Amino acid sequence: MAFSVIARPQDELTELIAGLNETAKNLWWTWDQQAQEVFQELSPRGWTNMFHNAVAVLHEVSDYELRVRLQNPEFAERVLAATGQADAAALMGESFIQWVIEDKFIAGRPAWESVGVEMVDSVQAYEEAKIDLQRGDIIVFGDDDILVPPHWLARMTAPLLADSSQRIGAVGGEVIPVFPDGLPPWVAEWHAPLAFRHDLGPLEARHSPMGANLAFPRRIFAQLGLFHTALDRAAGNYFSGGDSEMIRRVRAAGLEVWFAPAAAVQHQMPASRTTFRYASRHAFDSARSRVIDRAGQPGATGYLAGRFIGNIFKALGFAAIALVNTLILRTGAAKKALVRAWRSCGYLYQIPRSLVGKI
Repeated sequence: MAFSVIARPQDELTELIAGLNETAKNLWWTWDQQAQEVFQELSPRGWTNMFHNAVAVLHEVSDYELRVRLQNPEFAERVLAATGQADAAALMGESFIQWVIEDKFIAGRPAWESVGVEMVDSVQAYEEAKIDLQRGDIIVFGDDDILVPPHWLARMTAPLLADSSQRIGAVGGEVIPVFPDGLPPWVAEWHAPLAFRHDLGPLEARHSPMGANLAFPRRIFAQLGLFHTALDRAAGNYFSGGDSEMIRRVRAAGLEVWFAPAAAVQHQMPASRTTFRYASRHAFDSARSRVIDRAGQPGATGYLAGRFIGNIFKALGFAAIALVNTLILRTGAAKKALVRAWRSCGYLYQIPRSLVGKI
């Protein structure tokens, strides 16, 4: 049997490789199954070990191997189909790669160093650095446990892209909690969509969007500085004030904060986040982060002194309510009262510390 092989021209291969590199940095591929399959096929092991990171996969595959793979007509056509998407406003990730994880695990961990992870005592400096490394005009923040629809990013960024007067300092999207393992009735009232407004537009001052779904123009960080990391969650605490503190700075600068209800994400809440232990610890630490935030504002001493006295009575009152509900076997109501009592304890713990300059 005689046969011949017609090789693809090198310039065509170069164009296909350039398309792959561009697609890997365009967040469009994350919800396109065809593009995901292309990157997975290039390196199944790398795709798994590098947590479905398309840029990392391309770094692992050599240029020679890539050109050989692209000589396969069927694979080359799939690459062309996956990378030939028309995207007039591509939303790009950076080519910089650094995996950093806090080395604080109770029961051991996999050998992540073998796939390039850097284990550190604290990720705070790296969290700040990754903002400084961004080169896009808009920086969008999302939690690692959210589920996003196909047009999420377009809807999040649309107000900022249309803001020629630069009056918008931040855009928050809707956050819808979902519970794969069910939602105990006693915590249901604390888990609901934000529902600040039903249409796109500015938020009232009393409303602050969630950091799980939040976008800023990059110029905001140059103008107002970076996040106050002491208010953000880290190993050992459930603080949750860094995003709201940044929103307050945005408003203090005379800028608007908008809400985009159509840019909704689903925030996955596992069973571990609906337990009494988690709810009480979260309440305690959220109170602490609010005190730390307030301590840096004018008139903090008098305000915190008043809050301290008020929370003494709240803690005692909610503890009494919890006791009564326990005696009449209303365990759900007892848990809710204890969580509220524990929140007051968070204020009582942190206020004296903040008044003497401690976190």
